[in-house]
Amino acid sequence: MGGVLFRNAMILDGTGAPLFPGDVLVEGDHVAKTGPVGKLSPAPGTAVIDCAGATLMPGLVEPHAHLSFLDAASPHAFSAIPPEEHLLHTLKHAKLYLDHGFTSCFSAAATKPRLDVVARNAIEAGDFPGPRLLAASVQLTVTGGVGDLREPHLDPGEAMYTRPCDGPVEFRKAAREACRDGVDVLKIVPSGDTSTPAIPSGWTLMAEDEIAAVCEVARQNNRRVAAHARSAEAVKQCLRHGVEVIYHASYADSEARDMLEAQKERIFVAPALGVTYTRLHEFTNHGMHLSEQSRARIARDLDATVECMRDLKRRGVRVLPGGDYGFLWNPHGRNARDLQYFVELLGFTPMEAIVAATKWGGEIMGLSGRLGQVREGFLADLLLVNGDPLAEIGILQDRDRLIAIMKGGSFHKPPPTARRHSAA
Repeated sequence: MGGVLFRNAMILDGTGAPLFPGDVLVEGDHVAKTGPVGKLSPAPGTAVIDCAGATLMPGLVEPHAHLSFLDAASPHAFSAIPPEEHLLHTLKHAKLYLDHGFTSCFSAAATKPRLDVVARNAIEAGDFPGPRLLAASVQLTVTGGVGDLREPHLDPGEAMYTRPCDGPVEFRKAAREACRDGVDVLKIVPSGDTSTPAIPSGWTLMAEDEIAAVCEVARQNNRRVAAHARSAEAVKQCLRHGVEVIYHASYADSEARDMLEAQKERIFVAPALGVTYTRLHEFTNHGMHLSEQSRARIARDLDATVECMRDLKRRGVRVLPGGDYGFLWNPHGRNARDLQYFVELLGFTPMEAIVAATKWGGEIMGLSGRLGQVREGFLADLLLVNGDPLAEIGILQDRDRLIAIMKGGSFHKPPPTARRHSAA
């Protein structure tokens, strides 16, 4: 497409600087120029968008995406659906994320081995709409670990929500096969979880040599490693061996927090507040039962996560929103709620939450200096928002408030015709 000039916008550039009025010129897939209102001279035929004071900001980044989750009550549903239908659902969710202003996703696990890879390739080829996607493996867990859904009377291959491995040899083989299949991210599950009463969040399940084996394969193949690590020991093991993305970190003790702070230029933490908060407060709204014991356990996990994230924020660790969406009580499309949780629960200002979801989002995507800001030379992943999200962070949850959505210089959602004309 030709160039696009966003004129008379309030620019929220993703750096943390205050909003300022200005114009932004997009050429090709990137921001070519920014300047004061009326000072940029577009080439003839450039599409001019009258922003009329609406907020122009970077596209949002989801750092804990599960596009192949099915908004189901149980992960058993992820295994039961055949791969052909499952891919269609995955691509539908990819479009939904883009519809809601999420122009990039860092996957935190697929539910079948190649779902993410095929979806990523189809999006990159332009065959289907969706965000930029770093594709993940299925979760690599231990026998009896979180996500091991196998039952003795069923073929183990029918439960690929996770891949159970035991010992460094099996983990190394699984990681190599995932790299062969083309994933960008290897996902491991070294701790228990809120969702599994028999495997509490504070338990550490993977052995150190198992984590080391996956990280060794990642280094050899230039891949990333992300870990579901709620227990303190799981966090420490992951940091010792080079895991880059730590999910949850609920029970990180003082030693683990010191290690996170010492590696804050390298690592990212995403607590996934959404899934825990909604499990506690909205689970029963969907006809599901929650015992008092379960409610108390989930509340402990949430309180521990909130306290830890507040401390990591004070230490300067990059803490990113991203809420493990894709369950019945925490469905796809509501991802921007995590920005509000960051404000209400973690003490982030709206600006800090947006920087975490944009600038830091670009960094977790491996595109530092190219993604997540409205600046010259950056990829033109942009949202035009009706209103000021710094005054009302919740407006980012309303897709109707997104006047326009641009990814890589092309409109996924073009602005209304009344706002458009061509430069003479």
